[in-house]
Amino acid sequence: MVIDEYFLITNVAALLIGLSKGGLPSIGMLAVPILSLVISPMKAAVLLLPIYVISDAVGVWLYRKHFSKPNLRILIPAGVLGVFIGWLTASYISDITIKLLLGVIGVGFCLNTWFKKQADQPTQSAHRGKGLFWGAMAGFTSFISHAGAPPFQIYVLPQRLTKAEFAGTATLVFAVINAAKIIPYQDLRPYTLSDAVSAAFLIPTALLGTVLGAYLTKKIADKWFFRLIQIGLFIISIKLIHDAIKAM
Repeated sequence: MVIDEYFLITNVAALLIGLSKGGLPSIGMLAVPILSLVISPMKAAVLLLPIYVISDAVGVWLYRKHFSKPNLRILIPAGVLGVFIGWLTASYISDITIKLLLGVIGVGFCLNTWFKKQADQPTQSAHRGKGLFWGAMAGFTSFISHAGAPPFQIYVLPQRLTKAEFAGTATLVFAVINAAKIIPYQDLRPYTLSDAVSAAFLIPTALLGTVLGAYLTKKIADKWFFRLIQIGLFIISIKLIHDAIKAM
């Protein structure tokens, strides 16, 4: 029974990661919390990194022609910087603090978006200062707990990119961020043979999820695509706040 439960939950986590790499970015953040039901959060983060990296490769190919170049120029170096900062400060900053901060920011962003009149929300363009800050935050929080989506969305959603550009930009940015995490993770949380074997069995599920995510992204209407992302961000933010308060 325990083996069946572990098999089911790990594959659900891998599927969610694949869906996120296929164009549904918020949903991937649920992977670590779900996997934490059967193993420790730290072990979950270590186990899932190879799944993220391999799914990234498929996602990059799927969205190789759809992305925002101005945002990539800003967010990729900022995200790598955030990973480096996370590596240097991992021993000093608690997961509780990061989760609480992310949760509050995410909820605030969603409420502001939903209750502010559309006319009061002009479309924004790529901005180097904002992009460097939120990109670094995305890299930092992704390093700490694979939770880089909220900072990315807070910066990119107000730009109202096309659906494909949004998904492609997210996929490319986090592909680089996840690749940048490989050496630091190995330094701080060394992989074991058992981790590698467990990850290998999850690869087919993750790849299936990536293709399915790309298909759903194309089929979902633009209005509902972004609305679902915002709802996902809100739910995850509430979950982060709940986890942080519970751990205090």
